Amino acid sequence: MRKKRIMVIGPTNCGKTTLVHALNDEDGPIRKTQNLIYGKNTIDVPGSYIENTWMYKYLISAVQDASHVLILVDQSKIADVYSPGFAKVFRCPVIGVITKIDLMPENEDLCIRQLKKIGAADPYFKISVPSGEGISALKEFLFEKKVR
Repeated sequence: MRKKRIMVIGPTNCGKTTLVHALNDEDGPIRKTQNLIYGKNTIDVPGSYIENTWMYKYLISAVQDASHVLILVDQSKIADVYSPGFAKVFRCPVIGVITKIDLMPENEDLCIRQLKKIGAADPYFKISVPSGEGISALKEFLFEKKVR
């Protein structure tokens, strides 16, 4: 049986790889993700898989290895890249994550509306990797759920 990992998806530059490093307890340089990268606990998905609808089939295929899907929205730059109800294509739990909460706090309500429109259910996790805010709560939620 293959290990199930947490799939992290979102548009380019929304903080996916930075979050993946935090979830895997890794240090080191962050570089642009060109392909699916299977880490200790995660699957890091390039932004192009979301930004190009013709790549959805690869995303849906790769989700077979996922226990959860994290859908990221960037509070610092609101971009409507997800289709309404997008989360419904996944059979595993979909969790909404708002990244870069230390930037442009006035956009928080827009992010929450976007996550609802996508179909990600509450609770929504609000994180800032540089400050560490929200990371431990997200890890606790994800890794406690995996054990059950």
